Amino acid sequence: MKLKRTKIFVGVIALGLLLVAFLIGRWTVPAAMSSATPEMDGKGHTQNAEPEVWTCSMHPQIKLPKKGKCPICFMDLIMLEKDSDNDGERELSVSQYSAKLMELESSPVIRKFAQAEIRMVGMVDYDETRVSYISAWIPGRLDRLFVDYTGIPVRKGDHMVKIYSPDLLTAQEELLQSIKVSSTLMESESEIMRRTALTTVTAAREKLRLWGFTAEQIAAIEKSGTPAEHMTIYSPGAGIVIHKNVQEGMYVETGTKIYTIADLSKVWIQLDAYESDLNWLRYGGAVEFTTATDPGKTFEGTISFIDPIINSSTRTAKVRVIVDNPTLELKPGMFVRAIARPMVAQDGSVMNSELAGKWISPMHPEVIKDGPGSCDVCGMPLVTAESLGYVADNQQNAPLLIPVSAAMKTGKRAVVYVEVPESDKPTYEGREIEVGLRLGDYYVVQDGLAEGERVVTRGAFKLDAELQIRAKPGMMSPQEEAHSGHDAALIADKTLTPLATPMEFSMQLGAVVDAYFEIHKQLAGDAPAGAKDAAVTMKEKLEQVNMGLLDHDAHMVWMEHLKNLNRVVGKLAKEDKIVRQRELFYQLSQQLINSVKLFRLQQPVYQAFCPMAFNDTGATWLQSTKELLNPYFGKTMLRCGEIQATIEAAAGKQEHDHE
Repeated sequence: MKLKRTKIFVGVIALGLLLVAFLIGRWTVPAAMSSATPEMDGKGHTQNAEPEVWTCSMHPQIKLPKKGKCPICFMDLIMLEKDSDNDGERELSVSQYSAKLMELESSPVIRKFAQAEIRMVGMVDYDETRVSYISAWIPGRLDRLFVDYTGIPVRKGDHMVKIYSPDLLTAQEELLQSIKVSSTLMESESEIMRRTALTTVTAAREKLRLWGFTAEQIAAIEKSGTPAEHMTIYSPGAGIVIHKNVQEGMYVETGTKIYTIADLSKVWIQLDAYESDLNWLRYGGAVEFTTATDPGKTFEGTISFIDPIINSSTRTAKVRVIVDNPTLELKPGMFVRAIARPMVAQDGSVMNSELAGKWISPMHPEVIKDGPGSCDVCGMPLVTAESLGYVADNQQNAPLLIPVSAAMKTGKRAVVYVEVPESDKPTYEGREIEVGLRLGDYYVVQDGLAEGERVVTRGAFKLDAELQIRAKPGMMSPQEEAHSGHDAALIADKTLTPLATPMEFSMQLGAVVDAYFEIHKQLAGDAPAGAKDAAVTMKEKLEQVNMGLLDHDAHMVWMEHLKNLNRVVGKLAKEDKIVRQRELFYQLSQQLINSVKLFRLQQPVYQAFCPMAFNDTGATWLQSTKELLNPYFGKTMLRCGEIQATIEAAAGKQEHDHE
């Protein structure tokens, strides 16, 4: 009886295997045996029409004779394009119909000046060149302080101090006596005696002038014929009293500072600029900034000094901006957020059409002239704008640019798809290029493209997937994987547009991110064993993400992201050394940041940046809160860095109907 049951069980299994083989045979019907109806010519004869074959972008083994759904993942099938004999390994030709389905868009490689955006923070400060001091020019007693607290605005010529000094009385007596002697000797017949008398009077007057007496005060003493017991000291300029260094009744020595007065009609803005941004900042360049007091108002200033020394702790340099402040809105100590937008040229120079061919004062950037000469303020010789790093508005100096959306960045590599001109049908060539600085919505092309070539700006991922379906190497699959450091091949495009993501998928991805946060916490606490265990958990959470919840385009993108995430987290789960763990964590962060930007979570996360990581090349990571925990330095520099951006949560609950 038992043997009979065994035979029946084996028979059922065999029947099942035959059924599966039959179904797979139906799904993979050869093109020659498909049910496609051959086309007829005008005489009723059959033409040798090429039958259509439809396949799945995710399961290329599926080949069906008509449009429909994939029997495995239920995605829409796409028509399998027949490879052209002339297509190269990295070249792809598609029909006009397929190109429309892929919604491909392209833009020309252009040469033009584009703006970089350099963001800085800083504070309002006094203009040191507009600070004046009231000091005691003679020893004496301060009998009266007319300004008895700081913050009072004064005008030039306002009385400030009344001082009593015995030396002052002696000097006045000398003047009065010299005048009396002079009036007597003026009747002398001796020219020498008359000249000596006049010289003595002049010297006595000059002594009082040097001690701070005004011409009016000296004239009043001469008229009265009696020395004044006190001398009044007047303000040498207008401004705000920012320091009062003495008290009424004090005795002071010659040179003692009594008041400090700052003219706030012009102020300095002291900004901190990262060393990586200093190449694009220039003396005389324009800067815009806002204050917390009035965030809707934008102020403008001119760079007057760039510190030649880098702060070793913050990796920043001070940039001084001079600003007109006629209404005194800007007050010393105010916090400001600033941005400079230099027009970058091909060789890293800065283009400024207003300064091209001009001559500038090296001490006062507001002094600009059409030709050589001297500064109207300090008298120093003017210098050319070119000597300060500016170039003329010449199209030959403009850099070669492509839209950011055209470049698929994978660490140091950047790949694009270029339209092949004069082709019978849409043809695209995958090409590795070298890109440089990002300027707003553009990348600077350093090598690999020529002006006028057209690059795909939308649909490049679909072309890459199509290459792989045709058993060709995709451009996003590097020939050699990076072995160490934080330059591994990863998707690192910072302009990703969020995809429509169902809430269930978003929640599953959130579980992956929670495991990532645990890795971050362990590295910040210098715990390599905990980081390794958390990486194992993250890998398990990745396996639980159901990509079948995504539509076709999102599905294709997630497959590429998943491959990169699995590759890095798999290495991290096997690594024991914390130095290597931190390198892998950076690679993981680069990919996950872009994954979260595309497939939004149900809660916001925060992108942090440390400029000192990896020998001052800088590194980013994600955090669940705004409290900085640096995973690259751990406890030695736990708070080093800043929150760069907030990646917002998905907008509302998104429903997803999956067939």
